[in-house]
Amino acid sequence: MFKYLTSKPLWVNILVALGILLLLVFLFFFSLSWMTNHDKNEKVPNTVGQNIVAATKMLKEKGFDVEVQDSVFVDSIGRLSVVKQSPEADANVKAGRTIYLTINRAVAPEAEMPNLLGFSYKSAQYMLQSLNLKIGDTSYRPDFGRNTILEQSYMGKPIKEGTKIPMGSAISFVLSSGLGSTDIPVPDMYGLTVEEAISRFSTMNISKGAIIARGGAITDTLKAFVVDQTPAAFTEPRPGERLQNRIKPGQLIDLYISSVPPAQRAVDTAKQNTNPPTQ
Repeated sequence: MFKYLTSKPLWVNILVALGILLLLVFLFFFSLSWMTNHDKNEKVPNTVGQNIVAATKMLKEKGFDVEVQDSVFVDSIGRLSVVKQSPEADANVKAGRTIYLTINRAVAPEAEMPNLLGFSYKSAQYMLQSLNLKIGDTSYRPDFGRNTILEQSYMGKPIKEGTKIPMGSAISFVLSSGLGSTDIPVPDMYGLTVEEAISRFSTMNISKGAIIARGGAITDTLKAFVVDQTPAAFTEPRPGERLQNRIKPGQLIDLYISSVPPAQRAVDTAKQNTNPPTQ
């Protein structure tokens, strides 16, 4: 073959080489449409919201390849469902193209619960949204600062700052309704333990204010005794005459406490002395 070519004039060899080159170019362009599936387009079906198994089956039946590109968490759709696809639905693409899917995570990631006590309802709402948490039930009780957060709970139990819970969880709140419109008598907490006083506050829609120690160190605040309070339960316009003070629901009462039980009030002793003896 080599001897045959060398025996021919140079111009003949050039023509042969050009002919072979043109033939290869013709064959390449002729087969290009076959290799690239030219004019064979498919409409991409919509798989958003479908389970990844069903979505993959549908796409492969249409002749597409499938690749999971990423995973995110969205609490409004099912786990392992398609959140996003590329190319998007109804796009005309060549058959055999790879469709990239973003799916919803099977397990919700966790978020740390913030301390929202004292925040406004609106601020708490924005904070929860930024953490991918939701607002659950809300209830009200009289207190200062209308629509501020008084209590936060998860699944019916108080939840502390830093507790890890699944994203998408609902947090319930007790909100302040402001001060009540009617007056109620100031309860007399004198001589009660702090624990008993707090329990009585909750039944009367009165808020506990500051707790201030008097007379030495206190090892157990809840077991300490109330020796004074502000506002006082009674006023004495004249010696021996007591009038009960009144407050609005939601107002604060400060407690002054001691580890030693207080002495019985003189007025109580006087009343006892005037009572006739029982038969």
